[in-house]
Order: sequence, then structure tokens, then C-alpha cells
Amino acid sequence: MPIACGQTISQPYVVAYMTEQLGLRPHHRVLEVGTGSGYQAAVLSRLAREVVSIERYRTLAGKARERLASLGYDNVEVVAGDGFAGMPEKAPYDRIIVTAAAEEVPQALVDQLADDGVMLLPLGPHGGAQHIVKLTKSQTGVTRDNLIAVRFVPLLPGQAQEL
Repeated sequence: MPIACGQTISQPYVVAYMTEQLGLRPHHRVLEVGTGSGYQAAVLSRLAREVVSIERYRTLAGKARERLASLGYDNVEVVAGDGFAGMPEKAPYDRIIVTAAAEEVPQALVDQLADDGVMLLPLGPHGGAQHIVKLTKSQTGVTRDNLIAVRFVPLLPGQAQEL
């Protein structure tokens, strides 16, 4: 479904599927890349201790921040910024979820993932076949599992100039 700034909100099934694949626990800290309307962040906030959500569009970040606060989601911090960079000052994260498609795994996000952490992201060419990929980080490296086929808006670097 379209929202402001040419972005979309994921189907409820995809939100539920990705949330389930994260294997969230009440003590987890989660980084979400791509706040959008705040829908996924609201779901995550009820399953994890803390959610930090990054949105490249200031308009979407501001509206989501207001919406989540007015609904009592007090363990979500929404920031406007570059999703590729993540929020290293608050790392490590137990779980990272990216809600826009990357053509390659962003190394900066992998670096912010805690040992035994899980990252989910749509991976594949923009406008082409994409799959949700599950990355699990351990002391010996990162393992990758390809999950379901999807189509997401592209993950773009930087903070958008659009309001």
C-alpha cells in the first residue's frame, strides 16, 4: 500500500513473516531500517525491549514518531538518517530488520549485529527478483538462508532531501 514520499507499507503477511523469522525475545534490542508509517516498529515494540528505527525521509520519520508516541509505544526511537549506516552509537543489536531491498548486504549493519544476532533483509536487484535473506552472526562468521520471494522498494543510501 502506498504511503507518503513514494514509499509503501508491507503486506501484513510479510510483516508477520519477517517478525516471526527474527525470533524475538523480550530482552532484545532491535534496529529497524525503514520506519515508513511505523507499523512494523509498533509490532516489534511489543515483542522486544527496545526498537531503534531509522527512516531516510524526515516527513515519514516525524509522522511515525508522533503516531507511535500518541499510541503509547514508548520503547521506540525513530530517527531520520541513512539506513545503510545504521546507528553504530547504539550497537550492538540483537536483531536487525531492513524493510527495503538492498542489492548487497550492507556491511555496516552486519558490523552492528551482536554475536548470535539475526538480520533479515530483502536482497536482490531493484526492480528484479528479491528474496528475504536471514543472516545469523556467530563467533565463527555469518550464515545466510534464503527465505521467501518478495518485492520491496529499494534501500537507498543517505538521508533524503525531500521533506
